[in-house]
Amino acid sequence: MTSTFDRHPSPPPTSASVPADGVETFESLDPATGDLVGVHPVAGPEDVALAVERARDAAAWWGNLTFDERAEHLLTWRSVITRRIAQLSELSHRETGKPIPDAQLEIALAIDHVAWAAKHAKKVLGPQRVASGLVMANQKSTVEYKPLGVVGVIGPWNYPVFTPMGSIAYALAAGNTVVFKPSEYTPGVGVWLAETFAEVVGGIPVLQAITGLGATGAALCTSGVDKLAFTGSTATGKKVMAACAERLTPVVIEAGGKDSLIVDEDANIAKAAEAALWGGMSNAGQTCIGTERVYVHEKVFDAFVAEITEQAKGLRAGTDAGAKIGPITMPSQVDVIRGHVQDALDRGATAVVGGADAVGERFVQPTILTHVPETSTAITEETFGPTLAINPVRDMDEAVRLTNAGKYGLAGAVFSKRHGVEIARRIRSGMTSVNGIITFAGVPGLPFGGVGESGFGRIHGPDGLKEFTYAKAITRQRYAPPLNLTSFKRTVKDEKGLNLIVTLLHGGKKTLKP
Repeated sequence: MTSTFDRHPSPPPTSASVPADGVETFESLDPATGDLVGVHPVAGPEDVALAVERARDAAAWWGNLTFDERAEHLLTWRSVITRRIAQLSELSHRETGKPIPDAQLEIALAIDHVAWAAKHAKKVLGPQRVASGLVMANQKSTVEYKPLGVVGVIGPWNYPVFTPMGSIAYALAAGNTVVFKPSEYTPGVGVWLAETFAEVVGGIPVLQAITGLGATGAALCTSGVDKLAFTGSTATGKKVMAACAERLTPVVIEAGGKDSLIVDEDANIAKAAEAALWGGMSNAGQTCIGTERVYVHEKVFDAFVAEITEQAKGLRAGTDAGAKIGPITMPSQVDVIRGHVQDALDRGATAVVGGADAVGERFVQPTILTHVPETSTAITEETFGPTLAINPVRDMDEAVRLTNAGKYGLAGAVFSKRHGVEIARRIRSGMTSVNGIITFAGVPGLPFGGVGESGFGRIHGPDGLKEFTYAKAITRQRYAPPLNLTSFKRTVKDEKGLNLIVTLLHGGKKTLKP
């Protein structure tokens, strides 16, 4: 398998080279300037296999620690990252191009998730009593959640700390060891995370980073890990699933999105515009849960467009202190953005901010399009750039219908004073924020993931902890059974007793009581 296993299939940042010592390497470059950030080894199949073997050996120690002991290590790591947040922010800034304040925000959210996973794993995954029911009343029943063993994580470049940490921290808290393949565009961030965790656990390979290109990710898929968590494009997610199927390795897929923000006629227009602008433009639009489409009630459409156009004044991409948006991290994505914008304009859309000329070589200036045909790629495909497509709708029924018409179902937002939650519940997506933007990502107790071609499985919250475990059910006999049902010595009296109990429990009128 030759295609990359990162956010989008593309060539590596630079061609791999083989130095005199025979170790193949690749370079990490600053996307804003092209300057060299670091040189990293390309892990081949044998390197990946060795990393998984080391992780399996380490799992014998890490998995047998108590929840409290693992929590202590994770909370120490949390503190290390917090104290060195400036260092990690600078590295993320250099590898992704995002402004340092945005990098700090991402890391702060990730830190909060590490703490939540560490503190809640015991309650969520530890032994819990389960009612045995009248038929099995002599049994004490419990369920607990056991670690799978070794978890592979393939991370993206757009949020190189927050996104993979949703798998890494929760898998570690559940008792697994992790082999992490960071994106080829942000390998330094991945190595930094693994090295700081190694400091906490005395060098034991509980969390390892393996760097490389697409073939390295492919090797991790077929390496025999017990589960693989992937974040990237839908197309690459399908390749990941196919590769993992060779060993029947289960997967968590967090794929693409084409999220919409719905604005009702009673919405706070200024706040809705502010949210749409942030959701569409922050991180240069390179956010899987960001806003790409906006559906506005026709009664407030003109007011909304005027407001967001005014708010967009002065917002620009660049490297100077006044710029709020960084470069496009992956060079090949520039052509995708250009194509979507041009397609919309060719089909009759209007550019009220930016336009075709806003797409440069490294930077894309904010672009807002209105009256964009629903058949254009700016509506149907993930753009992953600082663009917004804003269309009027007759009512909220049309807004929901158009939102749900796409193949993706990751996230979204609704602005409405009276009907926000009602509208949110009708949207086919894994997550929706009401009168806010991307707020669900900052709540560690909520599950994170999508439906449809946005993927499946969940990270974050109790669901995220359980995602990296298997359920272990145990029954223990407390006293001899009144009915001897599971024996060849079962009598007619036992059978009549069972029929009587089942009839009393289930033969009467329907009831909603448990």
